Amino acid sequence: MSIFVNENTKVIYQGLTGSQGSYYGRLNAEYGTQVVAGTHPKKAGADVDGVPIYANVADAVGATGATASCIFVPAPGVKGAVMEAAEGGVEFIVAITEGVPAQDEAYFFNDLARNYPDVQLLGPNCPGIISPGKCNIGITAGHIAKAGGPVGIVSRSGTLTYQALYELKQKDIGVTTCVGIGGDPVPGTSFIDCLEAFEADPETLAVMMIGEIGGSAEEEAAEFIRDHMSKPVASYIAGVTAPPGKKMGHAGAIVSGGKGTAAAKMEALEAAGVLVGNNPTEAGELMAGIVASL
Repeated sequence: MSIFVNENTKVIYQGLTGSQGSYYGRLNAEYGTQVVAGTHPKKAGADVDGVPIYANVADAVGATGATASCIFVPAPGVKGAVMEAAEGGVEFIVAITEGVPAQDEAYFFNDLARNYPDVQLLGPNCPGIISPGKCNIGITAGHIAKAGGPVGIVSRSGTLTYQALYELKQKDIGVTTCVGIGGDPVPGTSFIDCLEAFEADPETLAVMMIGEIGGSAEEEAAEFIRDHMSKPVASYIAGVTAPPGKKMGHAGAIVSGGKGTAAAKMEALEAAGVLVGNNPTEAGELMAGIVASL
């Protein structure tokens, strides 16, 4: 199985008429994803590579039965796009855009929690989600992912999401679903959301978790793994050499007051029984050992 999306997921692309939206929309469709519609308030009735454009998400959902949306609009428009998707009946929203203001992220995160509790938001500032051989929503290159399970991947870092997929493919290990949750301070989907879904998925037998410095998400995930996970987990935490107090790339990757360091996260994960690699390749080797023992 897969989590969140599968071969039956129908996807609307908000921003399909733009350069990035049309490029990745086409790649996702070529992968096999059901890209059924795009939206633009002034281009309803047009199409992009044969995909019809509707004025808004509600119209697109009504015409196609889509349950997912992928957002490729500029950062200032993401708050409106997320809320339009939720109000239009979408159940799973993937926001790829980076640079979304933190106050906007906090706004739609809390609005969804209050008024649309059944809507799952992934991102913003994330590579998206891929269930290899079934569905690819976002910017992950499909050819680096091997289908067939038994490993689920969840990662904060976009680049390390790709490397985790490729490390496993090199070892002939398939993946059920790979979720890039993004590194912003207010992610729509957390490590715990994904770990819980992987724990419930009968075809995911082990999990690879890629974290990075900043915040407490990895420590919270370690606690969840210790208390609720029966499946083995391998991990890698990026940023071992990052100097304290410095922002390192991602908006959420900042170490302050001795908290959020890679060492502290690694220690918490190891205490929870997670096998922690010192680099992505070592984490892949640890996962290969886990798979061999299943």
